[in-house]
Amino acid sequence: MDESKMIKAYCLKTKEKNVPMQDAVISKTAKGGYIANGNDGKGNKMAAILSEAKAMQAIEDGVAKKNF
Repeated sequence: MDESKMIKAYCLKTKEKNVPMQDAVISKTAKGGYIANGNDGKGNKMAAILSEAKAMQAIEDGVAKKNF
C-alpha cells in the first residue's frame, strides 16, 4: 500500500507524530465531523479527526473503510 496516501496520526502510547495508520475505519461523529480509528501496526490504537475532504479521499484511495 502506498504510504504517502495513508492517514497519519499521533500515537499516544509511543509519543510519535505522523505515524501511518493501518486498518483505518472512518466514521461520523455526533456533531457531523469525521474520525478515523486504527492502529500503528504494532497493536497500539490510534485516532485522528479528519475533514470531510480528507475522509472521502482516504476512502477513495482504499486506505480506509467507510463506517457510516
